[in-house]
Amino acid sequence: MTSHPELEPLAARFGVPGDAVHEVPGGVANRAYTLGDDLFLRIPRSAAFEQDLRKESTVIPAAIAAGVHTPAIVEFDASRTLIDQPYMVLERIHGTDLVDGENPPQEFWREAGAQLALLHQAERPEGAPEDDGGGDPRPTVDSLAAQGYLDGGIATWLLSTFDHLATLIPEQKPVLLHGDLAQQNLMTHDGRLRAIIDWGDAAWGPPGMEFAKLTLEQVAATLPGYRAGGGPGSAGRAGQAEGLEASALWFHLSWGISGLPKPPQPGQRHWTAPPASRLLGVLRFYASSPPAPWPGLIKKTQH
Repeated sequence: MTSHPELEPLAARFGVPGDAVHEVPGGVANRAYTLGDDLFLRIPRSAAFEQDLRKESTVIPAAIAAGVHTPAIVEFDASRTLIDQPYMVLERIHGTDLVDGENPPQEFWREAGAQLALLHQAERPEGAPEDDGGGDPRPTVDSLAAQGYLDGGIATWLLSTFDHLATLIPEQKPVLLHGDLAQQNLMTHDGRLRAIIDWGDAAWGPPGMEFAKLTLEQVAATLPGYRAGGGPGSAGRAGQAEGLEASALWFHLSWGISGLPKPPQPGQRHWTAPPASRLLGVLRFYASSPPAPWPGLIKKTQH
């Protein structure tokens, strides 16, 4: 007997017995199920997420055409004929994500960077929205200082750091972004990258924004592969080498600061959910004495 009788018509369409349908826990936007050994089913949790699944139906083929390792779509159906919701059936990838596993070797991150370089050279698919990552964070710094989330000295230092980063970040032509490149969406097996999954946050935006959901340690390990693969935006202004590092740090600080007033979010698998995680992640990275050019990106305080 199946524990998901509502999915029996869909399973039967693909020749999968009802007792081979198993729900996979987790997932914010979609409920997920394995259909036997070879297929993976995703169904939006609510109407608010249906548009993201439609977007994936155009973005995934574009990513595959660019050479990115991601499960191919077997079927996308929004007709509500078999079940009363849109659904997407994909090839099933056998592997694990990085949330609960050990940190993979450096070669994994170089491979991830090379995959991003391919993605960022793809043409813009239909349905990929523009996203600048929230714009200039400096008004947010002023607002949080006025509300008492930041003291005046820290606010002044943050503003000077953003001013400094702005001199290093090149004009970034928008590219196709995965948009949620995080540990839960990187599939691994035997220390190798198997696939990048979950394209619901894909967007058309600046290359540096792609690195905002990895830890800075992971960003530093990924960028060599990205540069070797010819990823856009690799150089800074006037040919300076630190353009991508500066842009990645910009987004880590910007999004970290904007998240400070948010309430706690217990039970989430993604490391950026707790309000202070991004900023503490920056602190951890810089406390580890990172290599050049990272130390020069932070504005030194004046004594």
